[in-house]
Amino acid sequence: MSILEPTCPHACRACGQALLVPPLLQQHDMPASAQSLPHESELANEHGITLELRQCAACGLVQTTNETVPYYREVIRAAAVSPEMSAFRKAQFAAFVERHGLAGRHMLEIGSGHGEYLQLLAEAGVAAHGIEHSATAVADCRRRGLDVAQGFMEAADTDVPGAPFDAFMILNFLEHLPSPRTVLAGIRHNVAAGAPGLVEVPNFDMMLRADLFSEFISDHLFYFTESTLRTLLESNGFDVVDCEPVWHDYILAATVRARRPLDLTAMTIAQARQQESFDRFLIGTARDRVAIWGAGHQALATINLLSLAPRVRYVVDSAAFKQGRHTPGSHLPIVAPERIADDGIDTVIVMAASYSDEVAAILRTRFGSQLRVAVLRAHGLEELALAGGNGR
Repeated sequence: MSILEPTCPHACRACGQALLVPPLLQQHDMPASAQSLPHESELANEHGITLELRQCAACGLVQTTNETVPYYREVIRAAAVSPEMSAFRKAQFAAFVERHGLAGRHMLEIGSGHGEYLQLLAEAGVAAHGIEHSATAVADCRRRGLDVAQGFMEAADTDVPGAPFDAFMILNFLEHLPSPRTVLAGIRHNVAAGAPGLVEVPNFDMMLRADLFSEFISDHLFYFTESTLRTLLESNGFDVVDCEPVWHDYILAATVRARRPLDLTAMTIAQARQQESFDRFLIGTARDRVAIWGAGHQALATINLLSLAPRVRYVVDSAAFKQGRHTPGSHLPIVAPERIADDGIDTVIVMAASYSDEVAAILRTRFGSQLRVAVLRAHGLEELALAGGNGR
């Protein structure tokens, strides 16, 4: 049986593709959660569970197939009270703020718990904001003057008061969340384009090296290596600046930036430049004396985008299967090269992409100064001087 056959009922929570079968690992009689510690009166009805680990066949991410713990939206940080951790975070946040020039800027923590790190962020020089699901934790934060909104990234368009933020962080929370794509989309929705972020998860690379079989827990749905963390972030709108192990190798810390949309303004400018080039070249030239050489996709697009059809008699192409047809949209006839000699054509614009110089050489050899020839270059039309005469 193929490991990709649909007998496995599970799909990857991160990318939606099939999980490999059989499971990588099954651990029996595991704690049902890390935080639900039973009282003595509850012991009779408290039982362990089977924890099952599978790997995505597509993105490679290792994950459990168990149900989420009921409190997965809430951040619970017992370790945050550690003096060593506090000192580490102070230094880490200060370096992050300095590196990205964030002093005085607005930074959002997703899953801020009881504000353990928000105060440290403020001390590092940013205007610190948080979003936290637990009403109790939010009330505690507000009593201490911290700016925390109650909520959770339930949808890609979840709005956080104060957005867009200049930076963000999500620390050891992403591995708890059953829909990381939604949460990452929600983060992008609430931060400025190019905003830097700090994303941390437990370091599965270290677990693998040390054979830490006791590190698995039902609270953690995902186990990220550096590779799978990069894949998740980069496929959900973030450019990974760097990713490294920190905190005694237990944590993977990725510095990211919310991906900016590509700026294609230069292409619009290039099109206008080409339009001006054609206008200059064709001024005063009768339509029935002009041909374009080339019926490739770039030439076809250029004809339409620059509205050249009313200024051109036909298109020449040496490919026999194109001859006798018409250009799409602009409806110019496509003819064989032999027509040039018989139809009174005296101006040819070569738009044959990487073959343009070869075509221009053929025209130079065959027609000499009888033809005015220009080749389409990136900067515009380049009029060529042919043998026996000069270009006008």
